[in-house]
Amino acid sequence: MKKVYYLSTCSTCKRILKELDLDSEFILQDVKKEAINPNQLETLHKLSGSYESLFNRRSMLYRERDLKNQTLTEEDYKNLILEHYSFLKRPVFIINQTIFIGNAKKNIEALKAHLS
Repeated sequence: MKKVYYLSTCSTCKRILKELDLDSEFILQDVKKEAINPNQLETLHKLSGSYESLFNRRSMLYRERDLKNQTLTEEDYKNLILEHYSFLKRPVFIINQTIFIGNAKKNIEALKAHLS
């Protein structure tokens, strides 16, 4: 399976997708238009090892709800990601059984190396 979870309104996601010029085998899912469902999130969890690794601490809602001052559990991370698309760290690339989460330069370089 080759899949990308991204946000079409995110300039960073758009830049990364353009830079990678992915082949047509990739399925693109805009998480704002098509929310991530529990089964998809469970797949991401199995590949990443935790919901926390999938969680976006840069989300506006994270700040607005003052979540940094709360002790969040794995179940909390899971529920927040399912509740609102902005809590998913983006982009998320799945290539067979390998997952790449987020837009950190090191992560994108590892993704590029995997693709070549």
